[in-house]
Amino acid sequence: MKKSLLSAVALSAMLAFSGSAWADVIVGVGAPITGPNAAFGAQIQKGTEQAIADINAAGGINGEQLKLVIGDDVSDPKQGISVANKFVADGVKFVIGPYNSGVAIPTSEVYAENGILQITPAATNPVYTERGMWNTIRVCGRDDQQGIIAGAYIKEHFPDAKIAVIHDKTPYGQGLADETKKALNGAGVNEVMYEGVNIGDKDFSALIAKMKDAGVTLIYWGGLHTEAGLIMRQTADQGLKAQFFSGDALVSNELASIAGDAVEGALNTFGPDPRKNPNAAEMVEKFRAAGFEPEAYTLYAYASTQVMAQAANAAGSNDPQEVAKAIREKGPFKTVLGDLSFNEKGDRSDADYVVYEWKKGDDGKYNYSQID
Repeated sequence: MKKSLLSAVALSAMLAFSGSAWADVIVGVGAPITGPNAAFGAQIQKGTEQAIADINAAGGINGEQLKLVIGDDVSDPKQGISVANKFVADGVKFVIGPYNSGVAIPTSEVYAENGILQITPAATNPVYTERGMWNTIRVCGRDDQQGIIAGAYIKEHFPDAKIAVIHDKTPYGQGLADETKKALNGAGVNEVMYEGVNIGDKDFSALIAKMKDAGVTLIYWGGLHTEAGLIMRQTADQGLKAQFFSGDALVSNELASIAGDAVEGALNTFGPDPRKNPNAAEMVEKFRAAGFEPEAYTLYAYASTQVMAQAANAAGSNDPQEVAKAIREKGPFKTVLGDLSFNEKGDRSDADYVVYEWKKGDDGKYNYSQID
């Protein structure tokens, strides 16, 4: 009887230890899985899914496997908060995302209060990392960085342009427009128009008429690809010949399906194409073999997950606050984007931006390619 009881106790202890040692670490993806920005949500989801599969196959982090849960924020701040609260209830420890700055900023406060580390592959508004919060890490660059690049390019290549700065009133869109405007104004270039439009607007006739009256020859757009495509198409249809320039939210082939032939010649800033990074070659082939083109933020999401995992192993802990500290102090981390290090704010120490142009390829399809 005593022997049986002892064996049962020993077995229970072994099972308890085993369960603790191999418990799942829950990682959430918060992104627009549906809605007008679902193409970018798919990039973040696919990138994170593949990274987690690869990390788990290599043994997980500190002996624990990762489990993925998905939250659809539909690019809406209120829905983002609902996703954040659900992640808290689900026991999520790490979040990859969101895509939108307008979602990333408020959700980060929910996560901070509940001990959750948030790593965004895509949210570029400087406010995200400027608040001194422990839990905000960014693998992409910032709007003040790409605004400088856009402003310098416009001054050099379009010195006589009459510029309209148009934005969608969101933290991302207006933030990017304002940073580019700041760079232009600082270089002695002043816009002839500065206007905001609403997310979801479909008819831009009044805006285009106003730009015609102002003699606009270059439109700088701060906003997402959905409205950008409509503005391009309607500008062309209504006879306004103006160079279109924007930021990283244009890096989806879906833009061409909205804008049609009017997309040709459009310019935008984004980081160097991660698909051409030698560190990503094997992963790019893996995605393509699975039928998914890893454009834009796919590899940024993969790298975000790599940073999280490597920092956890470097810290010897899966506690989010320890991991956040390790990210800032123990880099560089080897990723599909190359070696990444982070400053005390949680921003990349080496983020850079280049200029892309949309052109028709030999296959008759439009795509963006780096020119500067």
